[in-house]
Amino acid sequence: MKERTILHSDVNNFFASVECVTKPELRRKPVAVTGNPEKRTGIILAKNDVAKSFGVKTGEAIWQAQQKCPNLVTLPPHYDVYEKISRELHKIYLSYTDLVEPLGLDECWLDVTPSLSYLNKGGKEIADEIRARVKKTFGFTVSVGVSFSKIFAKLGSDMKKPDATTVISRENFKEKTYHLPLNSIIGIGGRLTKKFEKMNVLTIGDFVGLKEDFLQKIMGKTGVELRAKLSGQLVEPVACYFNLAPPKSIGNGTTTILDIQSREDINKVVSYLSEKISTRMANGNFQGCCISVTLKTADFERFHHSRTIFPIRSSEEIEEQAMSLIDSFWKYDRKVRAVRVRMSTLQKLDKIEQLSFFSKESESLVKSVKEIKTKYGDDKIFIASDTASFINRKP
Repeated sequence: MKERTILHSDVNNFFASVECVTKPELRRKPVAVTGNPEKRTGIILAKNDVAKSFGVKTGEAIWQAQQKCPNLVTLPPHYDVYEKISRELHKIYLSYTDLVEPLGLDECWLDVTPSLSYLNKGGKEIADEIRARVKKTFGFTVSVGVSFSKIFAKLGSDMKKPDATTVISRENFKEKTYHLPLNSIIGIGGRLTKKFEKMNVLTIGDFVGLKEDFLQKIMGKTGVELRAKLSGQLVEPVACYFNLAPPKSIGNGTTTILDIQSREDINKVVSYLSEKISTRMANGNFQGCCISVTLKTADFERFHHSRTIFPIRSSEEIEEQAMSLIDSFWKYDRKVRAVRVRMSTLQKLDKIEQLSFFSKESESLVKSVKEIKTKYGDDKIFIASDTASFINRKP
């Protein structure tokens, strides 16, 4: 099998970079995209390089960041803008190959193997060209990793920032990566890192050196596959952009400003979440056959329940099913701080659909609401209930 040439492009400080290029007066200032400091989500979501030079870190509380950098400019996230720019980035990538697989809004893998011969360029040249085009088009930078597999291309884009190309080849991948800490790779979070630290497994090389049957006991099939990827034996294909697998579920959750308890107040939050889920399902032309609800209490105890249902996607049907599910297990005798609703077992709707006599929303209404939200923003039309006292809507 021919060796693949895979790129991983990662926008440097994406949220903060977008804010700075859309607000040029901020470019030389320390900028952070944050949750609302008056609510429970008051943390740093992203920061630019100027803020980083002061020691500001993603995930820390806003007040901690402001102690390090008193002049820090804090901004709320504007996800609609980020999504729009993400789609424009994809157009650049697709001019090189249709094997483009997004990882979030700001990262993408590209398999340019089929393009090398007709472009008459190598992987590094293509990566450098992409970096130059992104900088010229948007005013921010990307870092690109070039390798024979997805996992090492991703490691390459992380190794040198900002605005850099890093090549990790079949010949040098062990030398370049096996000394890196274990949590450098996708799939190893804080919990697993601590678990392996107790066994003195600290680096990628240490992980690869573990026996397969031992990893099977610790991480199951996932651990065995991860070891195969890191040893260079397993090379995952990059998905075709136009044949990407549909999402397994569509959900939304929120942490309330104040603890809530009554059925009425919980219903208001569920109504808001159902509206957002319905819009996303309409955008993707999905309906769902399983509904899940998660409630987190004021003392952080979590309750999760699911139910298989008849296929639905309208906001009123989602709200009704979610509240019916909550009623089946919740007594409304404890304070709640967070609510999440999720639709799964998704089905793609055909172009021609048999409409139900019992549908509570007509297709024309769903379409009209979607068009208004797309043109003017998600916060311009919503169910007329007093969710504003609990939910932080976009400005």
